[in-house]
Amino acid sequence: MEQRASARPRALRPAVALIAALALGMAACAPAPPATGIHDPYEATNRKTHAFNKQLDSTFFRGDPADTSPPGPLTKTLYNVGSNLSLPGKVLNSLLQGRPEPAVKNTFRFFINSTIGLGGIFDPAGTDFSLPETDTDFGETLHVWGVGEGNYQELPIFGPSTTRDTVGMVVDFVIDPLNALPDKERIAAGALRFGGKIAKRDTYGTTVDSILYDSADSYAQSRLLYLQNRRYELNGEEASDANAYDPYEDLLPQ
Repeated sequence: MEQRASARPRALRPAVALIAALALGMAACAPAPPATGIHDPYEATNRKTHAFNKQLDSTFFRGDPADTSPPGPLTKTLYNVGSNLSLPGKVLNSLLQGRPEPAVKNTFRFFINSTIGLGGIFDPAGTDFSLPETDTDFGETLHVWGVGEGNYQELPIFGPSTTRDTVGMVVDFVIDPLNALPDKERIAAGALRFGGKIAKRDTYGTTVDSILYDSADSYAQSRLLYLQNRRYELNGEEASDANAYDPYEDLLPQ
């Protein structure tokens, strides 16, 4: 077991070296210009994937539409722990983007919540130390490096995405620092993060249900909201697209 655990970091070195080389090569590139419009040349295939995802959600993840009570303690715990375990990857992406400040803040947040917060069950970093999470991913890293958005895609299980964000999702999985953990710990961390994703669905259940089950065209609605939200995340107030606002601004958990 010890040999396999020690071999894992060595197996990750080529991927880390490749990312580092890309970072050095792209560091001088300007961020990609804000995207506008909807580029969906594979809409027919995407709609089939959307129908599959919607059926999957209805069967396994949708709660009782009549239940309007807030998420319970277990949901909140899984959400917090899953978010905490995602921080090392976000630290790495901030560094690749040349943004040391959010990397430092997320690092302190991770250590505080992993210790005082009992593995992320609680959030003393946010409540007591004023260190809210700074969200990012490799899709944003590619944006910072000048890579364009590409075409809209809907992925099985993972849902709405773009060409750039799909590549970013794969790279995030490969370069995740938690992959260096021994097998048992890595599997446990992966299970907790998956639980956090399910808890996130429960946390935003009313909004997701409204989009998927109350829209005249749930595919077009989810596509529009995803692109608007993602463009806002990447461009903020600098976005020139009139539609680049955050549709979830008032839905974030307090």
